[in-house]
Amino acid sequence: MQDTFQDNSPAPLPQRAEVKTNRTLREVRQHRSFASLRAIGALVLREMQTSHGRASGGYFWAIAEPVGGIILLTLIFSVGFRTPPIGTNFAIFYATGVVPFMCYLDVSGKVAGSVRYSKSLLAYPAVTFMDALLARMAFNTITHIMVLTIVFAGIYTILDTRTDPQVLGIALGMVMAITLASAVGAMNCFLIEAFSWWQPLWGILMRPLFLLSCIFFVFDTIPQPYQDWLWWNPLVHVVGQMRRSFYPSYVGEYVSHLYVFGLSLGLLAFGLMLLIRYHRDLQNS
Repeated sequence: MQDTFQDNSPAPLPQRAEVKTNRTLREVRQHRSFASLRAIGALVLREMQTSHGRASGGYFWAIAEPVGGIILLTLIFSVGFRTPPIGTNFAIFYATGVVPFMCYLDVSGKVAGSVRYSKSLLAYPAVTFMDALLARMAFNTITHIMVLTIVFAGIYTILDTRTDPQVLGIALGMVMAITLASAVGAMNCFLIEAFSWWQPLWGILMRPLFLLSCIFFVFDTIPQPYQDWLWWNPLVHVVGQMRRSFYPSYVGEYVSHLYVFGLSLGLLAFGLMLLIRYHRDLQNS
């Protein structure tokens, strides 16, 4: 007799096969390794779109407006001032002064309004105040390099200037102007947002700067003691560097690169320190 045993236990459930994957968790910062560059690029494109965006031609007018203004002023003053203090052509003499001056004035003003201009975008974590500053610095630097190229190329094409431009010296003069403008702009970015009365006061202080930056004359012809006082104006050194890059006979011994870059970097560091400390308070004010 054969015993038969019946197993009434339930059958085991089918098991899911383990799938081995090579996926590994990454830190959050690795996903945003180029986030700042992307944010700066997006802000630059936004700047290009909004600069004369409603006008026919768009970004073209961002370049044509300063170029046209500089050329018009150059022609007007060329009629009134036949003989420049250096050289034989007043147009190139005036342009070597007004081009770096206008670059400083425009870049410093645009950088100063960076936080206010991008205030709505700064509410997003992906955009920081530093992105807004760098985007405006980059956009306006490229614009004024194009302005410089067009202005001087036009003057050399039309007129006989009898100058010998040195590319490295011209580039150094523009770097001095842009560095100084970025530093002043970063400092004013904090002051304008922190104190409502600073912007009109700064506008008043800047009005005589056009006459005190040696655009119509050279620093060497200023009598004492005014020459010593005017030496502390950093734009005098910027214009002097630009002029001695065009005129081989102009030495410009008073030009101090150390003074301009030292003042600019110190002012930039102080302005950024204030912005880092108080930028959230300024955004929420």
